[in-house]
Amino acid sequence: MNVRTILPPNPTHTAEDDPIIDTKQVSGLTSINESTLRYWASIHEGPTSFKLGRRRVYRKSVVLSWLAEQESRSA
Repeated sequence: MNVRTILPPNPTHTAEDDPIIDTKQVSGLTSINESTLRYWASIHEGPTSFKLGRRRVYRKSVVLSWLAEQESRSA
């Protein structure tokens, strides 16, 4: 089971510092297929995402932190 860490919002960050990106942008950033990202979201794996209306979206900082964690685990 994958346990996600949810960090409290940082009041010094603005939306410009931490943009919301969609599944297509995460796929481009990580080279992970969009369908894989959607599947991971459905089983609570991968980078933490949330629904914004009907779209699945991610905070860019969360995706970058998740990537750094994956890199450190494989080193």
